Amino acid sequence: QVQLVESGGGLVQAGDSLRLSCTASGRSFSGYAMGWFRQAPGKDREFVAAITRSGVLTTSAYYADSVKGRFTISRDNAKNTVHLQMNSLKPEDTAVYWCVAGTTSDEVRTTPAYWGQGTQVTVSS
Repeated sequence: QVQLVESGGGLVQAGDSLRLSCTASGRSFSGYAMGWFRQAPGKDREFVAAITRSGVLTTSAYYADSVKGRFTISRDNAKNTVHLQMNSLKPEDTAVYWCVAGTTSDEVRTTPAYWGQGTQVTVSS
């Protein structure tokens, strides 16, 4: 079991940067793969980024094509925190962003077991 709380959302201008953070509580944080989903107004929920759990030989990150090269996901197991650094933000990045967790990165990218409550990111032009 893990509970997720997002923070760092807000309103920024196009081209700006924003860092989302997700603090997790639970006895097995380091054993979970972590990630982010988002849903823009009037659009379907979509996968954004994921990072492999601790214990994997090589930590790997995965990104949706729409954010690749602009967003970076990272985790700090000592602080039970995962971050999403968002650079070169575009108006189309405006969405509710959810922190998610699962047993593996594959699960996180498809059917995450745990979800935060979401945080709003708004990018103005």
